[in-house]
Amino acid sequence: MPSEPASVAGERTIEEVLNTIGDEHARTVLAAISREPRSAKELSEEVGFSLPTIYRRLELLEEHDLIKQRTAIADDGNHFKIYECNFDSTVITLKNDEYQVRIYRRENLPDRFSQLWDELGAE
Repeated sequence: MPSEPASVAGERTIEEVLNTIGDEHARTVLAAISREPRSAKELSEEVGFSLPTIYRRLELLEEHDLIKQRTAIADDGNHFKIYECNFDSTVITLKNDEYQVRIYRRENLPDRFSQLWDELGAE
């Protein structure tokens, strides 16, 4: 399914998104969950960062809508969060002394259908 470009999430400035991507620990965490969704504990074990470091980076990435979380239930009934990447790719361009960040997200088919229906109704 093709991806659609999305503008920088929410009220965040391009500088804030670039600073987030520029953080080596945040990039490491993001790379790990781009391969497979993981819990904070699994991330800590995989990349070798402390849990507080993992949680700080997850919070930062979530603030910029680069990851999403969902709740999972363990075999013993306890709940925990799983984190996953919230986009397919990011393109950073420099044109006329201005940076632009494009975040390409997977489209949700029902949302895309609704958007197409609305566009057809507007014509």
